[in-house]
Amino acid sequence: MLIRERLEKREEDYLSPYACHSADSKGRDRAEEECDIRPVFQRDRDRILHSKSFRRLKDKTQVFLTPDGDHYRTRLTHTLEVSQNARTIAKALRLNEELAEAIALGHDLGHTPFGHAGERALNNVCPLGFAHNVQSVRTVELLEKGGQGLNLTVEVRDGILHHQTRGTPSTLEGQVVRFSDKIAYIHHDMDDAIRAGILTQNDVPGEIGDVIGYDSAEWIDHFIHDIVSNSSGRNAIVMSEPVEGALKRLRQFMFERVYINPKAKSEERKAVMLVETLYDYFCRHRDVLPDEMRMLLEKGEPLERVVCDHISAMTDRYAIAKFEEIYVPASWHG
Repeated sequence: MLIRERLEKREEDYLSPYACHSADSKGRDRAEEECDIRPVFQRDRDRILHSKSFRRLKDKTQVFLTPDGDHYRTRLTHTLEVSQNARTIAKALRLNEELAEAIALGHDLGHTPFGHAGERALNNVCPLGFAHNVQSVRTVELLEKGGQGLNLTVEVRDGILHHQTRGTPSTLEGQVVRFSDKIAYIHHDMDDAIRAGILTQNDVPGEIGDVIGYDSAEWIDHFIHDIVSNSSGRNAIVMSEPVEGALKRLRQFMFERVYINPKAKSEERKAVMLVETLYDYFCRHRDVLPDEMRMLLEKGEPLERVVCDHISAMTDRYAIAKFEEIYVPASWHG
């Protein structure tokens, strides 16, 4: 028996009846020979981890643009924290930890530079619309590996597509990632806001703190324990009503005090202008797009979508450098 088959048998014997088993995957768009060591979701995790789009996350904004300090989260550290939350919950519920990890590591691969400011900018100017979860799927299906894509399983792509609040993942592992994403960004955005001097723990409203505590370091533990205790033995991933209510109120509190705070978002207007200007430029100068982007045009992809592909793949640093290259006279560069 191959190592992969032994691992699949272990899943069959150990995992919850509600878990998604590797051997039962709906498969890939393009059939390929199975690995003799790794089950399908482990292979997907590895493919994402070794992708260019994953490496670029280290230079993409999470919330704070150009922060003054080395300890603020980036899109990469956010992704790793989502992955850790998801693995902890999946393991506790005897779900497929490798599927949850693969979804978590891939959920933001299509995110723009400059965080949600960049996403809003592209959505504003592109007539086809832009959403980072849809772009993440497009990245793994089409843009990676020179247009070949990563050929991931149906379950991983479904979890990536539906990881946002309004999504409905088809697997419990995808549902775990959806909660893990919220838990991660609520915790680390509060932590970063305290570091930036925008908030203190004492600012947390009593209706929230009385349910989940006032110290953000306690929140992850509280949320994860609540999910595990309320989802155990069920074909659903859920929180108790008091804790989920506190999470929603905390998210609203963070929007009011952090996500639209001028101190946190002082540079956002510039970032939006930069992204919109780059979009306009590349739409008018398709000849300067990279070779792989022009190949997509030759295959019939709409220009507006291809320009979004190009810009959303940029890191913050590269987008700024490209803007300076196009619009700033060489003698003015610092």
